[in-house]
Amino acid sequence: MDSPYLAYFADLRTNTPIDVLPLQGLEFDDYIGKPGSLSATLPVPNRRVAERVRQILEGRTAVYLERGDQVCWGGIVWTLTPAMDEQGQVTVALQAATFDSYAARRHIRQNLTFTDTDDLTIVRRLWEHIQAAPGGHIGVGYAPAPPGTPRTVAYQDGDETLLEEAVSQLAAMEPGFEYVVSVYRDPATGERAKRLLFGSPRLRIGTGTTVLDLPGDILTYSFPRDATRGGTTARARGGTPEGAQRPVISDEMVAQSLIAGGYPRLDTTSDHSNVTAKAALNALARAELAALSGPVVIPAIRVRLSADTTPTLLGTTVRLRIRDVWFSEGLDASYRVIGVKVTAPERGRPESAELFLEALDAPTSVETP
Repeated sequence: MDSPYLAYFADLRTNTPIDVLPLQGLEFDDYIGKPGSLSATLPVPNRRVAERVRQILEGRTAVYLERGDQVCWGGIVWTLTPAMDEQGQVTVALQAATFDSYAARRHIRQNLTFTDTDDLTIVRRLWEHIQAAPGGHIGVGYAPAPPGTPRTVAYQDGDETLLEEAVSQLAAMEPGFEYVVSVYRDPATGERAKRLLFGSPRLRIGTGTTVLDLPGDILTYSFPRDATRGGTTARARGGTPEGAQRPVISDEMVAQSLIAGGYPRLDTTSDHSNVTAKAALNALARAELAALSGPVVIPAIRVRLSADTTPTLLGTTVRLRIRDVWFSEGLDASYRVIGVKVTAPERGRPESAELFLEALDAPTSVETP
């Protein structure tokens, strides 16, 4: 079975095209809140192809996947592993991660202070800061952002704060925000491009709803319920201010509605060594409890991909309609797609995608006793 995906390789810093190469065993994923990954194999049947594959250099090459006219995934090639099997067949295993993985490889190495600055503006300025350094620009642009929340934060040269850590900590403060580095085709130039997409407090893409049915589009489902990851109270522990003997600790946040409804007290805590403002720690504790209140449920479904159901579902709304033995009275509910994992077609294996979902429910009330 021919793959519907084409892999385009380009220089990471300049976006100059390098080659278009076939991939085998292709799997890729993307998530809101963490980098996605890609794994595949480059077949090397002869010396001519070997010379082409040698132009792909780990750490400095971008790879884009296209499905039809859609740019559906993009990232950085991080590892390449040439190998030969017992039959003398040479292949190169490729591992890549979405462009936001670059934030885990860049440290803030300058004194930066933001006073009462919109948190989404801070994220953009941090990305501008790391891309301003010689050799640091990888072409990440910026889409218009919604209003965020004013924050006062400072970063010190020498603390070696990762950009990824700085952004994650800002996003964890109530009410929070989400962002991804999205890939798309620039309508003006036709080139493949990348930009920051923001959502405050949640990232929602598109206005329509994709309806998925069982029987029908849905191949499998799972609705795990995990009380070991959840909690009904939360505290956030910060750093120790200069001259103090103990770290600053937030108030205890309690999911009162769950306690009143019969759940026991289940405590959660988190550490934030570079935060010393109690108000910020309270915001972190409230946000963490809102995300972990009660059992954590992240439904997952596997669906057939088609012309109507494509891999570009991250951040969109899907409506599940399921009727089977477990959902004997029928499930009809809407969810936000927070993760997509795609398995490309191979011989005897159809193209499919696993969707990780978040229920579109009102958050549990969180109070400070």
